[in-house]
Amino acid sequence: MTTAYDLRCRECGKSYGVQPLSICDDCFSPLEVVFDLDYARTRFTRQAISQGPLNMWRYRALLPVADSYEPQTPAGFTPLMKAPRLGAHIGARNLYIKNDAVCLPTLSFKDRVVAVALANAQAFGFDTVGCSSTGNLANAVAAGAARLGLKTFILVPSDLEPAKILNTQVYGATLVRIEGNYDHCNRLCSQIADRYNWGFVNVNLRPYYAEGSKTVGFEIAEQLGWRLPDNIVCPMAGGSLITKIRKAFSELVALGLVEDRPVKFFGAQATGCSPISQAVKNDTDVIEPQRPNTIARSLAIGNPADGPYASRAIRASGGWAEDVSDVEIVSAIQELAETEGIFTETAGGVTTAVTARLYAHGRIHPDELTVACITGNGLKTTDCLQGAYRQDEAIRPRLSDFEAFVEEHSSTSPELSPALSPV
Repeated sequence: MTTAYDLRCRECGKSYGVQPLSICDDCFSPLEVVFDLDYARTRFTRQAISQGPLNMWRYRALLPVADSYEPQTPAGFTPLMKAPRLGAHIGARNLYIKNDAVCLPTLSFKDRVVAVALANAQAFGFDTVGCSSTGNLANAVAAGAARLGLKTFILVPSDLEPAKILNTQVYGATLVRIEGNYDHCNRLCSQIADRYNWGFVNVNLRPYYAEGSKTVGFEIAEQLGWRLPDNIVCPMAGGSLITKIRKAFSELVALGLVEDRPVKFFGAQATGCSPISQAVKNDTDVIEPQRPNTIARSLAIGNPADGPYASRAIRASGGWAEDVSDVEIVSAIQELAETEGIFTETAGGVTTAVTARLYAHGRIHPDELTVACITGNGLKTTDCLQGAYRQDEAIRPRLSDFEAFVEEHSSTSPELSPALSPV
């Protein structure tokens, strides 16, 4: 393994070198990867990055993989899209969407973190990998492991969306459905990781896995012409993504790739599972666990591992956190699709609805450059839209029938009538 980084305790600072471990044995705090930025300074440059592949591995000099590692999965480098029509709806004049709903191979940002986790699983000699998951991580681990020829055991709550279950099993993964929520799955995974010599991406591989999220931040800065935005709006489940985007920006500043400027971070959760949002509103790092009750299952983690650090990062930046109801989530999924042509899953509905509320409450100024992170594809959670759209009767293949159809729809949707008028 390269010596450009090591594991250190987030609280006491104890170093653990490079090994499959996630908890400090002194103070029981989480470990994270810390890079030697002096070592990276000559390797992580704008020129070197521009010459790299058009995926997340263009940033490999600040990812915890060996110099000899040959990437197998071209995840990342997803579009950063201006969102003028959504902006017009919610009062934003400089809004962008970071669209990880199209990330390879399984259409969520989890493909990034899994790519880094499985690189380390191979380096540590694991032949079996697994995870606890609310859906997207399960999909990504199953696909990544199939590509690398690794065996998998994946634990998910029994009420997971059918599309996400299918999108895990199709890759040949061993799926274990658990009677309980994500927190039950995660506790069992920790016990399994202790008993078997397996690599669990969000247990003993978690510090490496989390570093993959930095590539979202690296890409945003590069796609904005090597500058930082004013605001980031990010969904929160375990809380890691928002902290790692902030870490990415800090590393870019430290290496002189972007100008240092304040960036406010805003967290988005569902009201039915909002422990981090509540901590921010209470101005504390203390997370009070909740029992999840929301359609946004990919965010339904009642006791988030990185919750205290997410709350701390948001408040230190001058940002805020909000949570929205299931009704608002579905409405926001539809609004994003109808305005920008982006079909997102329920987590993206959370982000979109929270973004709208932040503008409505004056927490984000309309002219500030704001990036909202859409982290998963809507094809994974179509069940949340069941009954939202009517299915018309089929018409005969006759012009008169079509004209009657147009007239009926024009009367029920007056705003469509000019476009539908015959010439």
